[in-house]
Amino acid sequence: MRVLIATVTAVGGHLAAAAALDEAWRSCRPGDVVERIDLLRFFSRLHRKIYSDGYVQLVERAPEIWGMMFKNTDNPIAVRRLHRLKRAFPSNSRRRFARHVKQFKPDVVLCTHFLPLELLGQMRRTRGGVKPLTVSVVTDFEAHALWMDSCVDLYCVAAQETRVRLVARGAPAECVVATGIPISGRFAVEPDAKAVRKTLGLRDDLPVLLVLSGGMGPVAEILSALDRVPRPFQTVVVAGRNEELRRDLAAQDRKHPTHVLGFASNMHELMAVADLIITKPGGLTSSEALAVGRPLFILNPIPGQEAANSDFLLEHGAAAKVNRVEDVPYRIDQLLGSKKLGQMARAAKALGRPLAAREICSACCGRLALIAPAAAPGRSRPATAQT
Repeated sequence: MRVLIATVTAVGGHLAAAAALDEAWRSCRPGDVVERIDLLRFFSRLHRKIYSDGYVQLVERAPEIWGMMFKNTDNPIAVRRLHRLKRAFPSNSRRRFARHVKQFKPDVVLCTHFLPLELLGQMRRTRGGVKPLTVSVVTDFEAHALWMDSCVDLYCVAAQETRVRLVARGAPAECVVATGIPISGRFAVEPDAKAVRKTLGLRDDLPVLLVLSGGMGPVAEILSALDRVPRPFQTVVVAGRNEELRRDLAAQDRKHPTHVLGFASNMHELMAVADLIITKPGGLTSSEALAVGRPLFILNPIPGQEAANSDFLLEHGAAAKVNRVEDVPYRIDQLLGSKKLGQMARAAKALGRPLAAREICSACCGRLALIAPAAAPGRSRPATAQT
């Protein structure tokens, strides 16, 4: 079998989901040919920069505009009109992607970003175009209309609520499966927490707050607010690939023991030893925390998918949220050592889907087995979702 995993560099979540599917598929079916591609490789240099940097700049500088765009485009009819308008203009990037798909000849295409769906839909409508099993792998707890396309044979979504929303919007119920959001298989294995604490130099007698920068967010302000919490604890901060931020944070004195890290390849271990994770509610990060049963503390989520993810986590009791940094000290002090923190952890564990990537692979293989007779004359593929 030939498997193409298509994604787009926008934020790290889409890439992480693609990597998790790559890892899971190779583990489940080592004899298959698997390729993972970022569609931005087919874009011009200028187009690539605008697309990859534009989102980050927009949500940092004008989140309310992003929220308005998210809401106004969350309509299947509006999305169909937008796609028709875009198809009226020639595109070298679309042609290059189509050429690559035709050359690779995939049996299945897993999409961890909505952009490949539009291009695959256009290819399917072309006479003689390739028609692989097309899978929309939604990487947030709410499915925006952009994730829907008539070419989609299977939707793999975060939760039952996500599934019901897509079905209500016209997706065939048999084509939507609540698998969870795909994350690395490392989150399914419980690490030796005591050994991890020792390696990181963490004390066993103090709770651990894990602060994730996610490339955005007022991390320095959050740490300053944590200095005002009277209850004792220790903090681990992950600055990611932002080396300037890491140096600045590491140079500052803190009231509570603080460990500042750069890029961390052992996030499953860091989350496993944390009592509370302070982070942006991205779909992947949230799913990783839920997989290890750790509650989240959310600060001022941006409108759009973060707000929707936040609503889902709060509704299920797996997170707490504040809208202003100045509210952090009081809320953290109230949570640490409370019964509510333990309740949030149990709620998070109940929501966790650490084997989601494997479930998606299994669902795809099951669907491929069902449509295998389609190669015979007179047989047709199963009904696809309509937007």
